[in-house]
Amino acid sequence: MASAASLSEPQVLAHTKRRLFPEPDEPNTYAVTDTQFAMDEWLAGEPIAADVRSQLAPFNHVRIGGGYPDLVGVAPLDSEFLAVDRLGDHPPLIAIEAKGYTANAPVDVERGVIQAYDRLHEANVAYVTAPLDAISQSSRTLARELNVGVLGVDSRGAVTSLEVPRVVGNRTSEEATAIRFQATAQGVANKSFGLNHPKNYLAYPLALYHERPTDEVLSAYVVAATDSARDGAAFLGLIEKRPDRLVLSPLGREVVRFALHRYGSVDAALATFERWKRARKRFVDLAPEWGMLVRRVVWSYPATRLLVAELQTMHEEGITDPSLIDLVEWLHVQHPTFTVELFVRGTEDARSRVLDEDGHLQANALTDGAVYHSPAVFQLKAMLFHSGILTERGAEPHRLDPATDTWSLREPLDQ
Repeated sequence: MASAASLSEPQVLAHTKRRLFPEPDEPNTYAVTDTQFAMDEWLAGEPIAADVRSQLAPFNHVRIGGGYPDLVGVAPLDSEFLAVDRLGDHPPLIAIEAKGYTANAPVDVERGVIQAYDRLHEANVAYVTAPLDAISQSSRTLARELNVGVLGVDSRGAVTSLEVPRVVGNRTSEEATAIRFQATAQGVANKSFGLNHPKNYLAYPLALYHERPTDEVLSAYVVAATDSARDGAAFLGLIEKRPDRLVLSPLGREVVRFALHRYGSVDAALATFERWKRARKRFVDLAPEWGMLVRRVVWSYPATRLLVAELQTMHEEGITDPSLIDLVEWLHVQHPTFTVELFVRGTEDARSRVLDEDGHLQANALTDGAVYHSPAVFQLKAMLFHSGILTERGAEPHRLDPATDTWSLREPLDQ
């Protein structure tokens, strides 16, 4: 068993993440670790073990307050970690600063307290986490006065809450918003868009409204991959997942109303969807009325609005035929956190190749299609094509040539 005095900063942070974010796939939960921990070595001659890096992934360089927390995330924390257990209807945005032992310096817990306090300008709650035997009473007193939580990690990796902070409100930066967005039902995840045609998601509210079982109706008329259709419909805001059931969202109800007005019944509408199976034509040209409805639905997805706005700006700057590499490089200057979360796979390998320890893009890695997030470069792009927003379809990462993959608006504005 390792002694507490051997706990390095990456080890402390990995144990803390495991305790505070034990189920990363749970609803309203998402966390990223700073890119400095994605490197092979934490300090010169002090490697980061592969299992520690795996626990800490995914990585991003997220500015919160005046700096970059070691870990930032969103989660509904246990009551032992918070003086109150909720902030309105949403779990808190959490910033964590870690401290650990090195070969040449003591554990500076008080500095971690000050760093964590700075993050409260934009986070709802902030913590310093450190080896249990390195936390002094004076550090705890300072943290208590500044409303910073203190977490102690022992030699077994158990995490103890020593000082419990209060949840506070804050101003919201774009970087913080990007992490909050990732924790919502519409955040970009591996399961977000499993199908590449918007009709599969648009049909889900009709199948849900139908009196027969939803999966049975969807399989008969539209697509057999009902789980993927359901997840995509949720990410587009067409349905809402309740603890015991699925319900139509306001946008989903509008889709049903449109179908009833246009066809008289959902059965008649779904019969039309059945005729569109395996159609290759752009959906907005194949079925103009439904295509415009798809455009409205896709436009409601926050990532669409940002992409269209930035592609329009690129067009105005003379970049009229941007490649995927051009787009990612441009977006990362304007919206770094959002860009990484939307386009780069969350794996340790992809993030460490694309970002250096200071969060800068490594342009050479962007030429490899394997580092890109399929739901963005394949499925989302395909939906933007079918709704008439982009000129080209998406491509699966293993078939993707980022240098020639074009992201152009079909109808850019000259001014």
